Amino acid sequence: MRIGFIGLGNVGGKLSGSLIRNGHDVTVRDLDDGLVAAAVAKGAKSAKSPRALMDACDIVITCLPHPSISAAVVEGKDGLLEAAGPGKIWLEMSTTDEAEVKRLGAKILATGAAAVDCPVSGGCHRADTGNISIFAGCDRATFERILPLLTTMGRRVLHTGDLGSASVLKVLTNYLATANLITCAEALTVAKGAGMDLNVAYEAMKISSGTSFVHETESQVILNGSRDISFTMDLVLKDIGLFQDVADRAGVPLEINPLMIQIFKDGIARYGARELSPNIIKRLEEATGLDITAPGFPAEMVDDEPEETGYEVVPHRG
Repeated sequence: MRIGFIGLGNVGGKLSGSLIRNGHDVTVRDLDDGLVAAAVAKGAKSAKSPRALMDACDIVITCLPHPSISAAVVEGKDGLLEAAGPGKIWLEMSTTDEAEVKRLGAKILATGAAAVDCPVSGGCHRADTGNISIFAGCDRATFERILPLLTTMGRRVLHTGDLGSASVLKVLTNYLATANLITCAEALTVAKGAGMDLNVAYEAMKISSGTSFVHETESQVILNGSRDISFTMDLVLKDIGLFQDVADRAGVPLEINPLMIQIFKDGIARYGARELSPNIIKRLEEATGLDITAPGFPAEMVDDEPEETGYEVVPHRG
């Protein structure tokens, strides 16, 4: 299968890297010529436009920072739609809006091509090793066709249902991760304010009912002081905003998410949109005068699991 990949940023560069590293035929596209050159040096080819990618490839993957950018790539001039047709697949790995991926997907499907929303979860460090989790929303026949690619890019792969379902679940999980980040920041600050040893507090949280994936990763870079999780405040705000949109469409009144939106809007106003997301704790550090760092923690997370072929996760139904 000839694979096109558009978007070589923090996540896309790592996902495409797994495909290249494992011997797949990959052609890439990004507005950053340096990122394209780096991928080509690893064995990829390059293309001049999304249309050229779709024309030359069996499947085109997009991994982009905002739904509006995906829309331009799909339906803009020299976009994917101009070369889509039977036998082709558009696979959207961006974190995007359910309604928007359905809208664009309908246009792709009308050409006879297939469309999949296929976001990832688990952190950039796991994307780098092919051990990230992947959700896939599409018909079952398309899912089985793309499964060998998904199990190269990720460890755990879940078929979530129809197109759009994966995007709902992705923003749901990002909402939970954001809530975890804010509560970890508060817990660590309270621990310091109460005179606790932060190394001990970290371990107490880790071995308790209060632990989480976010605590075991992001709390470490918070305590290191680097706050580097390769994710920024504007992306958090986008994701929890998309979750709010899903809730609003479903008629579900939320209490915590609107507050989190306010917190991150304040963080962006103070520190800038591209500030690293764990630095949301700086609001508390500034309010209390406390330094929430401790020795012995890494500056960035590295996945120490060996790269392995992934597998499909089958939902438990009793």
